[in-house]
Amino acid sequence: MREEDKGMLGGGGGDAGLATAAARGQVETVRQLLEAGADPNGVNGFGRRPIQVMMMGSVHVAELLLLHGADPNRADPDTLTRPVHDAAREGFLDTLVALHRAGARLDVRDAWGRLPVDLAEERGHREIARYLRAAAGD
Repeated sequence: MREEDKGMLGGGGGDAGLATAAARGQVETVRQLLEAGADPNGVNGFGRRPIQVMMMGSVHVAELLLLHGADPNRADPDTLTRPVHDAAREGFLDTLVALHRAGARLDVRDAWGRLPVDLAEERGHREIARYLRAAAGD
C-alpha cells in the first residue's frame, strides 16, 4: 500500500468497510461485502474508492472489485494517479494486467505528467515497462 494511503482507509461498515478490506487485501471480506451489495465505487471517509486504496499486490481483490463494476479509471482527486499508476510504480504486473483487461487506460498522466510506463521505468520494473510499451504499441 502506498504510504500516503495508509491514513486514508476509512473505517466502519458498508462502502468504507469495503475500502478497508480492499486495502488490507482481505479477499473473502471483499467478496462478502460486494455480494451483500457494497458499492465497488463508493467512497470512504477520505473520498477514496476501494480500487484506489486496494492492496496492489492482491490481484484477487482487484479482480473482485472489477467484476462487480469498479471503475479502473478513477483518478485520485489530489494526484490524478489511477490504479494503473500505482500498480506500475509498485511492480505488480498481475494487477496491472487485470486493470488493463478491465478497460484501464494506460495513456493518462498523473499530476506530475507521468504515465504508468514512466513510473515503472523510474522504479526499475522492466517487465512492467515492457508490457506497457507493448500495450501502447511502442
